[in-house]
Amino acid sequence: MHLIELTSEKADTYKAFFTQAVTLQPDFFRISPADEAESPFPTLGTPDSFTLAMTTPIGHLMGVVSFQREGANRTKLRHKGLLFRMYVAAEYAGRGIGRRLVNEVIQRARLLPGMEQLLLTVAHQNEIAKKLYESVGFQSFSLELRAMKYNGAYVDEEQMVLFL
Repeated sequence: MHLIELTSEKADTYKAFFTQAVTLQPDFFRISPADEAESPFPTLGTPDSFTLAMTTPIGHLMGVVSFQREGANRTKLRHKGLLFRMYVAAEYAGRGIGRRLVNEVIQRARLLPGMEQLLLTVAHQNEIAKKLYESVGFQSFSLELRAMKYNGAYVDEEQMVLFL
């Protein structure tokens, strides 16, 4: 397994992998397959905005996660960062890939001047993801009922925070 940083140069590879995520697990993501088709690469490839991936030895994506510092144009929000678009393909689940990706985001965030907290949103019923986040120190602070509606069904979302 290799940890790499993805940039917009790998947008096609990323888009195919993440489209798989939102197609196979539509209740776990805020974005639909149709939305993803129209979305640009999610980050800028800077210390404040990056996407990480775990790959197989031959370069196939196993899991991804993105980070974006808040407050690009809002000074009062620069102490916060957002962990988002976390996905590990089912065939690689249980190998510590998600933990390694999340820990790398946390480590990089701690190096950013003034960064004090990481935020994320997770589908309330996604127990595996919530357990991972809690195991590295995230705490739930809010539950939004009916946060998403897709194909006539509602999904609740939890907001979680990790104070660095």
